[in-house]
Amino acid sequence: MEDIAANPIWHPFTQMKTANPPIHIDRAEGSILFAKDGKEYIDAISSWWVNIHGHANPFIAKAIAEQALKLEQVIFAGFTHAPAIDLANNLLKILPDSITKIFYSDNGSTAVEVAIKMALQYWHNQGVHHKTKLIAFENGYHGDTFGAMSVGAKSTFNAAFEKHLFQVEYIPTPHENNFEAVKEQLKILLKNEDVAAFIFEPLVQGASGMLMHNPEHLDALIQLTKQHNVLCIADEVMTGFGRTGKNFATDYLQNKPDIICLSKGITGGFMPLGVTASSQKIYDAFYADAKEKTFYHGHSYTANPLACAAANASLQLLLSDDCQSQIKNIISQHTAFAASQQHESFIKEIRQTGTILAIELNTAEGSSYFNTIRHEVYDFCIENGVLLRPLGNAVYIMPPYCVTSAELNKIYQVIKSLINTFKEKYASPH
Repeated sequence: MEDIAANPIWHPFTQMKTANPPIHIDRAEGSILFAKDGKEYIDAISSWWVNIHGHANPFIAKAIAEQALKLEQVIFAGFTHAPAIDLANNLLKILPDSITKIFYSDNGSTAVEVAIKMALQYWHNQGVHHKTKLIAFENGYHGDTFGAMSVGAKSTFNAAFEKHLFQVEYIPTPHENNFEAVKEQLKILLKNEDVAAFIFEPLVQGASGMLMHNPEHLDALIQLTKQHNVLCIADEVMTGFGRTGKNFATDYLQNKPDIICLSKGITGGFMPLGVTASSQKIYDAFYADAKEKTFYHGHSYTANPLACAAANASLQLLLSDDCQSQIKNIISQHTAFAASQQHESFIKEIRQTGTILAIELNTAEGSSYFNTIRHEVYDFCIENGVLLRPLGNAVYIMPPYCVTSAELNKIYQVIKSLINTFKEKYASPH
């Protein structure tokens, strides 16, 4: 067990008393993490979903280095700079046509926080004071700040703060068997015309175990909310920048959101950056002579030039033919592997959207983030040279786009091996 006094760092999502000592990574390249003790690990989850082009990408590193010699930081209230301007224009080229404005922050949670504040103040600025309610999907996760926690699922993660969170109405995530019931539930919630906004993770609910829903069902729910003059917020912090097979999950939708939240893969994993992208009608509600209609929100590192330079370089790579081809290859290989495992009894369900593949293990404990198998599976994969961080009994793969076929095959082999290793001990008797 680690000597507490020897480690001055408090790690995230970690019970420091019972956790194994952290693995010391000296360097990384592409999909590979190189540890101080000489071991190597395939980063099969893109280091919490951010390194879309792999580690130490020279093209992004060069863009940051060149920018660092010009301008590393400047206050963004009353000032601007080329990397932020270029990034806004580059994003607007690939975001839905309805999106016209880019607001910068510094991570996914704050991008969501900004979106919630924008939506609520949008109505306030117009004197519509009865529209204060928010609707969200059950099982959602939108971040760890207070607004983001409020619209996320109530769980052990935020139980200590529950009495401080604002009330939100929840509806189940739609699927074939419950869609009509979900639609009726939403209609009831919309009847009083007091709903300000509907927030959702489009197509994939990440932290809940990579739960997936189809675009047709989500489209219908968005259409219904828009008929009742409700703003729609798409949290694309995880799904953005190619993860679903298209640039954004909302590219699969006919009905577009009013606000889109972006982060994680935006800089290719090099720098923290958040974006809240809005439609013109949102912006227009703040555009006024009255100072009280100003959006009083900002961060010290808003639109940091180094982060914006990294994001511009990452976008250039993402839109290249090579990267788009590699995304298709990953999708194809995931699909083939999923098909090969369809009849494995220890697999409850295999889910895939684009480059995201989730394998839910059929354990006696059922589906839960706190499923006992999680720690053993994590350790097993680490011992076999693969970084996979299961969400309870859901093992998922979300690799960098530079991952090779050989590396993917090793990931698949480790997963097959862990299934054979653990199914006798953990398999559901039913």
